[in-house]
Amino acid sequence: MKAHRLIDGATFGPATLKAVGQAFDEAWVQIASHFGNTPLEIESARMRLAEAILSIATEDSTDVAALKAGALQAMVMDYRSSCIQHTVKDVE
Repeated sequence: MKAHRLIDGATFGPATLKAVGQAFDEAWVQIASHFGNTPLEIESARMRLAEAILSIATEDSTDVAALKAGALQAMVMDYRSSCIQHTVKDVE
């Protein structure tokens, strides 16, 4: 899958990559049911999750729970931001 390739290609050490991959998998299990049924919708959501995890990860990020929580929070913030932008466009 593209999301795992994105994670595997990140420039982190093995311990961090392992933690990031595990956080991604655990987060995806938690949120997968919220992102449609088509392969395109699913892959798009998985890519957003991978990007969210990578955006918060640092070389010393080996705490799976913290990575997962941070990525899910980033996804929530991104979702809220896009909802606000759509609402503003509808009002204009």
